[in-house]
Amino acid sequence: MRPPMPGSRRRLRPRRRRPTEPTALSREGGRHGLARILSKRGVCSRSEAEKLIRAGRVRLDGRIVRDPEHPADLRRARIEIDDAQMGPATPRYLMLNKPRGLVTTVRDEQGRDTVYRCFDGAGLGWIAPVGRLDKASEGLLLFTNDPQWAARITDPETGPDKTYHVQVDRIPDAVQLRAMQVGIECDGALLRAKSASLLRAGDKNAWLEVVLDEGRNRQIRRLLAALDIGVLRLVRVAIGPLALGDLPKGQWRGLAECEQAALLARDVPPTG
Repeated sequence: MRPPMPGSRRRLRPRRRRPTEPTALSREGGRHGLARILSKRGVCSRSEAEKLIRAGRVRLDGRIVRDPEHPADLRRARIEIDDAQMGPATPRYLMLNKPRGLVTTVRDEQGRDTVYRCFDGAGLGWIAPVGRLDKASEGLLLFTNDPQWAARITDPETGPDKTYHVQVDRIPDAVQLRAMQVGIECDGALLRAKSASLLRAGDKNAWLEVVLDEGRNRQIRRLLAALDIGVLRLVRVAIGPLALGDLPKGQWRGLAECEQAALLARDVPPTG
């Protein structure tokens, strides 16, 4: 983990603080496209909003609008979907211990079970995953209906590191672990880990701790495959300071306000 930067005893000017409130929607104004407003209010995704608007199911200030880019005031617009008025949704910030075998999508064209099975009957309304875990991976996965918060979590420049425990089919040596951190070119992309270390080893396999500060599709699996190392199990155990802890597999819980804010702060080690 990245150690905290040492503080200075004297500052010439006040340090600007990055906002850490759960959502900035209450302070954001101006005119936006209607589909974007529905997304910002946490009613549904922007693509779903576009479909609803084009289908004539959305009224803006009493009249049907079919243009998803039709401008409206974010704070003052009176929006109805199927004659039900849509105000800002209650902000939701959740963590799930994703089991293996579930795909991270709302609907799967192949009919496979999705992560939304874990929320059956909860009545949460529209929520979207913050980042992804592939079908064979498991562990910590975030969900929210706050697109601005999600964007900051997934942004490589502002988002937190992700920590994984990976069981592999052999015992990597120091040279291989170093190569993971230096980086390996794969299909025209440089894949690398921020850190890679040996957690424990058996006779024929081992567990690694791998930390990523960027997110690419199947990044750890591809990186290890380039070193001729197979993955037996891959578990995301932390996102920034938020640790999976003892949350049972397939279960979820809401995030406390301090956890929501901490995920937006860099250089905080995982706890719990």
